[in-house]
Amino acid sequence: MGLVCDSRVGCTRGAIRNAGETRAGVQWGMELSTLTYARRGAVAAVTLNRPDRLNALNEALIADLRAAAAAIAADAGVRAVLLTGAGRAFCSGADLMRGGIIEDGASPGAAVGASLRDQFNPMVSAWYDLPVPVIVAVNGIAAGAGASLALSGDLVLAARSAKFLQLFAPRLGLLPDLGSTFHLPRLVGSARAKGLALLGGELSATLAAEWGLIWACVEDDALAGEAQSLAQGLAAGPTQAYARIKAVLNVGLPQRLDEQLAIEADAQVALANTEDFSEGLQAFREKRAPQFKGR
Repeated sequence: MGLVCDSRVGCTRGAIRNAGETRAGVQWGMELSTLTYARRGAVAAVTLNRPDRLNALNEALIADLRAAAAAIAADAGVRAVLLTGAGRAFCSGADLMRGGIIEDGASPGAAVGASLRDQFNPMVSAWYDLPVPVIVAVNGIAAGAGASLALSGDLVLAARSAKFLQLFAPRLGLLPDLGSTFHLPRLVGSARAKGLALLGGELSATLAAEWGLIWACVEDDALAGEAQSLAQGLAAGPTQAYARIKAVLNVGLPQRLDEQLAIEADAQVALANTEDFSEGLQAFREKRAPQFKGR
């Protein structure tokens, strides 16, 4: 028996493919519009697949990521996960050009709040809460919400050419969300977290590894192999011990992720109702530098 998945409602046990049927080592997979999902042995491989948009997060990709997380959580055969992106980017953040936020709210703040609470936050929580180790292979740019998604994994590897950016404030007049305000100070300390959030400059994969933001930086042509090897090694390990380790380490943090996501959402709603956000969003869509007025 396999899994029948719908991006809107999750996964249930069902006959998706004969368990003995394999193709190029793939035991079974799901056909989703914006990502690829396949299980090879005990490793679930998930690839963001909107390369023409640098794998930007729109409603469809967010729903597909939730469906993939539900499939992983429901499949006892999955003992490790490998998440990466297709093309030259890992994820460029929310797709502000095409469906990255709901735009039918009573105000920009209502629209952003609805997008965070109904789409983005449940998705990133589902990935963060997976009981099995999640290896993230950052193959290119990880910007804004894309950086947040990467940091929701347990072990993050990045290609040497990859870069991490927190563009929320300098480009949009917003604050980092999807858990970045939760992860950054814990991983790199308060001073560097504030610098990344306030300045929004590029952080190289090399420096990200030196600072402790990620597990390791590897040469570009070695990324896929290193990530796959790491995933396979963890998939052959003590799965129940890994689940307990993740749970205990997460409980030991002074603030829960879901609590921080709620704080982020409230602050983001207020910021999304400012003139600066309207200017930032318009400038982004017109591909020009924003002219903020501080109100």
